[in-house]
Amino acid sequence: MGVVAFSFTLPFTRVAVEGMSPLFIGSGRAVIAAALAATALAATRQRLPTAAQWARLVIVAAGVVVGFPVLTSFALTTTPASHAAVVIGLLPAATAVVAVLRAKERPRRSFWLFAILGATAAIVFAALQNGGMGGLGAADLLLFLAVVACAIGYAEGGLLARELGAWQTVSWALVLAAPLMIGATFFAIVQQPPRADPVEWAAFAYLGVVSMFLGFFAWYRGLAIGPMAQVSQVQLVQPVLSILWAAILLHEGIGWPTVIGGFAVIGCAALAVRTRSRPG
Repeated sequence: MGVVAFSFTLPFTRVAVEGMSPLFIGSGRAVIAAALAATALAATRQRLPTAAQWARLVIVAAGVVVGFPVLTSFALTTTPASHAAVVIGLLPAATAVVAVLRAKERPRRSFWLFAILGATAAIVFAALQNGGMGGLGAADLLLFLAVVACAIGYAEGGLLARELGAWQTVSWALVLAAPLMIGATFFAIVQQPPRADPVEWAAFAYLGVVSMFLGFFAWYRGLAIGPMAQVSQVQLVQPVLSILWAAILLHEGIGWPTVIGGFAVIGCAALAVRTRSRPG
C-alpha cells in the first residue's frame, strides 16, 4: 500500500511544477501533512518523544520531509517523471546500504558489488539520456542526492517506528520540520505566487495528504515489522509503477533506453537487497 501510494509522487510532482514553484511544492506539501499530523497526535494524546528520539527524528525529517520532496521538485522542473523514476530506482538498495551501516553489520562482498553496479547503472543511464557520459545534468545530481536523503530517512524512520509507532514517527517528524517548511512556503509564495489550474492543485493535494502523510502509515509499519532490508524489496515495484503512471497520465514516451535502464537499476537493487537479507 505504501509503495503504490508513493508511486504517484513523481508523476504528480511533474504535474504540479507546471503551475507552482518547486520550493512551494516541496515545502507546502509538508505544511499540509504537518497540519494533519498535529491534529492526529493531539486527538490521540500521544506522549512526547524522548530527547534521544527527537535527535533521531531530526534525521528522519531532514531526509523524507525536507530533502526528498524539495530535491525531487526542483529536479522535475527539467526532467521527465519516467527518467526520474529510473534514477530513484536506486532507493531500495540505498536503503539497504544505510540499514547495514546503521546496524554495523558485515554483509557479503556481493552485497556491495551489486549496490555499486546499481549506482553505476543509474549514473550511466542518466548520463546517456543527457547526450553522453559528459552530459550528467543538474537534475540528475538532485535526484541522486534525493535518493541518499530518502534512504537515510527511511532506514532511521523504520528503526524509530519500532519504538514510537509507524504513523507517530512520520507525524512527529512533520511537526518537527513544520516551522522551517512554513517559512519556506511563505518565501516561495512571495517569490513566485502559484498560478495553478485545478488539476495541478489536485496533484499538489495528493502530494501533501498521501505522499507526505498517509503513505508513510503503511510504509513505516512494514519497515518496523521487518526485517528492513527484506521488506524494502517491495519498493522495487515503485519505479515500474511510476514509469507506467508517467506514460498513462503524462503521455511520456517510454523508449527502450528507459526500459533497459530501469531493468538494469532495479535488477541490481534487487540482487543487492536479496544478498543483504540472506544469512551468512
